[in-house]
Amino acid sequence: MSSIAFRPKGPLDATLREPADLVARGLAPAASLVDLENVAARYAVAVTPDIAALIDTSDPDDPIARQFIPNAEELRARPGEDADPIGDHAHAPVDGIVHRYPDRVLFKLVHVCAVYCRFCFRREMVGPGKASALSPTAYRGALDYIRAHPDIWEVILTGGDPLMLSPRRLAEIMADLAAIDHVRIIRIHTRVPVADPARVSAEMVAALRVKGATTWVALHANHARELTDNARAACARMIDAGIPMVSQSVLLRGVNDDAVTLEALMRAFVECRIKPYYLHHGDLAPGTSHLRTSLARGQQLMQDLRGRVSGLCQPDYVLDIPGGHGKAPVGPNYLSPADSFSETGSFAEKGEPVPESRYRVVDYCGGVHLYPPKS
Repeated sequence: MSSIAFRPKGPLDATLREPADLVARGLAPAASLVDLENVAARYAVAVTPDIAALIDTSDPDDPIARQFIPNAEELRARPGEDADPIGDHAHAPVDGIVHRYPDRVLFKLVHVCAVYCRFCFRREMVGPGKASALSPTAYRGALDYIRAHPDIWEVILTGGDPLMLSPRRLAEIMADLAAIDHVRIIRIHTRVPVADPARVSAEMVAALRVKGATTWVALHANHARELTDNARAACARMIDAGIPMVSQSVLLRGVNDDAVTLEALMRAFVECRIKPYYLHHGDLAPGTSHLRTSLARGQQLMQDLRGRVSGLCQPDYVLDIPGGHGKAPVGPNYLSPADSFSETGSFAEKGEPVPESRYRVVDYCGGVHLYPPKS
């Protein structure tokens, strides 16, 4: 196929990419311009018109601004932070592929996004000055790798943001993947429905549907305000076309690290017919410590959420273990051993009674119960 480099057009032409433009629009204070320029020299900056319109310039702690407007804290690296915090490189057998789990791979097609999050775990790999997309040779090599590994059931398109590709090119890629017999699921990770909802056109939606594989879309959003009427309509265009959606969010200090805000976000997802999937603990990307919470805080919030909202609204709270060891669920533990007892519990295959341990189970109100209950 031809080169798969992205071609931004339409509303993206007005995207704010320079600190001076952010200051001119009132999205950052003039006094911080030099600091912002220093940040922008290292990490990509892009704020689309749709995101800029969400920022409350009268609020110095606006949760949307904290996600997208550069901050001098980004130049202060902390011990343990790493340019590849989740270990992509350790599991990259060929360019563009990360094969961390047996049945699925990440396929990193492009290295550009509609907006650049200030907490991005791939911030050292995306944006201006980096390769914008896989070369045709690397693309073919990645497809060959997927073909040669029949255990690969799911291909996850990521980057960068795959929806920065044109619909025509995306349709080509979807068809190439669906033609591989053992690839049954193609999942697309994107922020575009929130950052530039007009880009999710009828043509784009048609490109996402392909014979021979099932498409899923995972939407990244961290605050309910991001799910504007236009964003909801963009998601509805995909869902109405038969494309199921899940969410992924990052737990961020000053953005969504309170129960009320998380509740509103998860309910907003479900109202949009998007199933909450992952709530990520912040990765150890360089210069992101000001946005990370503690694991203990995350666990408490998940416990609070359990008592506040429907099971439909419950994401998995997960940590990507540094070094490339994959995701681990790190939510609160509601189960702990109680005293063992000798009453008859379950039965072995031959019918003999076996002793069963008793556990303490904590309900969403904090009450403690024994399971099995005492007879």
